[in-house]
Amino acid sequence: MLTPYDFQENLQQRAQYIRNRLRAGSPVIGISYDNGVLLLALKRRGRKVYEIYDRLMFSAIGNQADVENLRLAAIDFAHQEGFVRSPDDVTIQRVVGFALSPALKKAFGDPLTTPFVARALFAELHHQPERDLFYTLNYDGEFAPYERFAVIGGTQTAEEQAARYLEANLSGVPTFETGVALALTAWGIAYEAAQQEDIDSVSEEAGRARLRDMLNEAQVELGVLERQTLRENRFRLIPQEQLEPFLRRV
Repeated sequence: MLTPYDFQENLQQRAQYIRNRLRAGSPVIGISYDNGVLLLALKRRGRKVYEIYDRLMFSAIGNQADVENLRLAAIDFAHQEGFVRSPDDVTIQRVVGFALSPALKKAFGDPLTTPFVARALFAELHHQPERDLFYTLNYDGEFAPYERFAVIGGTQTAEEQAARYLEANLSGVPTFETGVALALTAWGIAYEAAQQEDIDSVSEEAGRARLRDMLNEAQVELGVLERQTLRENRFRLIPQEQLEPFLRRV
C-alpha cells in the first residue's frame, strides 16, 4: 500500500526522470510578428512544427511518440470542436485546457501509467498582433498562456534566459525579419543554457556560437501562421532557401 510519502517520492522521481530526458531537447521559440506568428526550432530528422487547425500550430520537445500522440489528440479535438460548435470556438485554451492537460495530469499522477515525456508550445493567430497567444503545456499537465513570445527548452533556466533576451530585444511588434533573427539567437541561448546549467547568464554571442555549432548537424525549421495571405491555408513551413540569408548572419 502506498503511503502519502511514497506517492510524493514517486512523483518527484518521475519528474526528475522526465526533466533529464528533456534536457537535450531542441528548444522552440515562438514570436508574434506584424503579419503572423512563428515557431522556430532545429531538427535532426522528422518534423518539429505542425499545423493543428486554421489558426493554431504546435511544436514540442521530448519523446517522439509522446509528441505525436499530443499532436494527434490536439488535431482530433480541434476538428471535433470546429464541427460541433464552430471554427471560431477552436482555441488553444480549449485544446490545451480541456483535451490535453487532464490526460497529461492523469498519466503523470498515476504510478501504474507511463507519463508523457514532452513539453509543448502552441501558437494561436488573431487579426491583431496584440491578441496573438501562446500556451506552454508541461508533462505534468500544467499550462500557462503568454503574449508576444514564448519559449520551451530543456530546462527552466534555459527558458528563463531565452525569455529575458527576447524581453530585452523585442520592442513593439517586430517584422518577420526581426522576429526570425531574434528567434535564432534565443534558440542558441536556450540550448546553451540547458547544456551549461551552472552558468548564470548566457551571452548573446555565446548563444550564436552554440547555434553555429548546431547548424553543422541540424537544420532550422520555421513554421508560420500568416495574418494576411492570398493562400487558402495560413500555415506554411518556410523553405530553406528563404532561411539562408538569416543563417549567414548568425
